[in-house]
Amino acid sequence: MRDQAETLRMKILESQGALGRSIAVVSGKGGVGKSNFITNFAINLANRGKKVVIVDMDIGMANIHILIGQPAQYNLKDYLEGKVTFTDILYSGPYNIHYISGGSALASVVEWSNEMFEALIAGFEMLQKNFDFILFDMGAGASNWSLDLLKSIDEIIVISTSEPTSITDAYSMMKYIHLKDRDKRFYLLCNRVYTNEEGQETLIRLKNTMRKFLSKDVYILGALPEDQAVRKAVIEQVPFTISYPKANVSKSLIEIVSRFVDQQINEEYAPVPSNTFLSKLRRIFSKGRD
Repeated sequence: MRDQAETLRMKILESQGALGRSIAVVSGKGGVGKSNFITNFAINLANRGKKVVIVDMDIGMANIHILIGQPAQYNLKDYLEGKVTFTDILYSGPYNIHYISGGSALASVVEWSNEMFEALIAGFEMLQKNFDFILFDMGAGASNWSLDLLKSIDEIIVISTSEPTSITDAYSMMKYIHLKDRDKRFYLLCNRVYTNEEGQETLIRLKNTMRKFLSKDVYILGALPEDQAVRKAVIEQVPFTISYPKANVSKSLIEIVSRFVDQQINEEYAPVPSNTFLSKLRRIFSKGRD
């Protein structure tokens, strides 16, 4: 394991370029379409010339490989246990995206050896050096390990629906993360809306609540409509922006990607330095294992 980690570090030293951004996609509850969003979001970032990798951290419910119709034989846990190399778990998927299945790797961080932890850092370092965006598909709700990981990730995309319970859970998630890291950047997305007004009302409500009670500004990405094209695409195992590019949900998704990319280069909302991700990860997880 140590040799593998050191080999990865040597590759990193030989590589050039800026560090990629780490972005988590979260929701307060399940069933909001998080994995569907992140898959199509990644594809459209790739269409803009960005190098994108998805790390599927939804333990027990990982399904990115199902949505793109390509199974993952190995996962992050296999790598941390020394069964395979990091490149064995980094799959080159269709549509110019890459992905990693997390498996149950982070469910028992306290049981990790030092070699496993160093291997994790080395693997994520390689991702930062080779990709513009590392997208973490987090499980719904919160657990100790996922909250620790979220505290280290650069930016958070929060997905809600217009249902009151979903709105409340989304706010609770943002509140917890904000109280741990007041500089964390949040993007809001409302999914499965029946009208544009419904989506905007939900987003503005969440934005105003964050500002009123936490004095925190968040950025609105937009809303995605309820669309039968999504269900059809899941059955076909082809992302909806690929199989149904003219569907309303696909058009809305492309607009959201444009809005996100624009904000990434907007000086008024410039992201924090990317090197904070691994330094925070090392500090937070080391503390949790002391």
